[in-house]
Amino acid sequence: MDAELEQFKSEIDLRVLAGTFGYQLDRKDSWAGAAVMRGPNNEKIAIKRDVDGHWVYYSFRDDHSNGTVIDFVGRQLRLSLGQIRIKLREFMGRPPALLVPYPPLLRVPKDRIRVERAYARMAIAQSNEYLENERRIPRHILEIRRFAGRIRANSFGSAVFGHFDAEGLSGFEIKGPGYTSFSKGGTKSIWTSHVKVDDNRIAFFESAIDALSFAALFPDERTRFASLAGRPSPAQKELVRAAISVMPASATVLSAMDADAAGRDIAELIGEAVQSSGRADVRLVIQEPEVGKDWNDLIRARSSVRSHLKGAQPV
Repeated sequence: MDAELEQFKSEIDLRVLAGTFGYQLDRKDSWAGAAVMRGPNNEKIAIKRDVDGHWVYYSFRDDHSNGTVIDFVGRQLRLSLGQIRIKLREFMGRPPALLVPYPPLLRVPKDRIRVERAYARMAIAQSNEYLENERRIPRHILEIRRFAGRIRANSFGSAVFGHFDAEGLSGFEIKGPGYTSFSKGGTKSIWTSHVKVDDNRIAFFESAIDALSFAALFPDERTRFASLAGRPSPAQKELVRAAISVMPASATVLSAMDADAAGRDIAELIGEAVQSSGRADVRLVIQEPEVGKDWNDLIRARSSVRSHLKGAQPV
């Protein structure tokens, strides 16, 4: 192991180094585990701390631009390894007063970095043939502010729903024709809509598609939506509890699971999360679809009836 290179990778704050090349922090897109910076020619990179303590980065635009501090300098200046050493020795010799103070970054496993990079490549879906044609989600639901940016699409046209925990993106659920999957290396946490300060209800679903279906069936400007992608893990239960605990006073928690035994088991877990939240003012409501197993079955059934009536000929 080259001790000097290890020192460069671990001790040089890549955010500060990137700043010397004209990159500036994008606070809106950054979070506790990643600093997003924009540089010359509108280049956009994400900087993280790997679990081994190395500072790493990747480009949103160029798949070949990624790696450690060494790779970043080599990419910027087209230097040999020996020349990079000289540059980084000079950089580490700078007086501390010249360094820009940034908050510490959480260390993030490599799997998360891969997941985040794959997710970043996907386009935000303001329309989606699979959701609209097969799942019968009206396009206006995909366009409203509540869900803006919360639905993406991969290169196959499948709908993608990002799961987030306290550290940021943990994985994403993929839904396509006859196909359900979760990102390789990712971890299920919770998919959510945007929140508003005056929301008075949070609704939990087994899938994001059920949440979108419910939003179309029962429009409500003050409901925030969340999906677990199936039976929740212990970590997900804690995220549910945390989401309930920050609701405004006298809010309602809606458990809108599937109309089957598994869905009712999950509804009980939502009830336990309400109790453990310490919010005596919060009211739990359990609601099941009156047709089919889930809320998407219901919206598709209603859509089928409307299509039949529209096509009926007068006698």
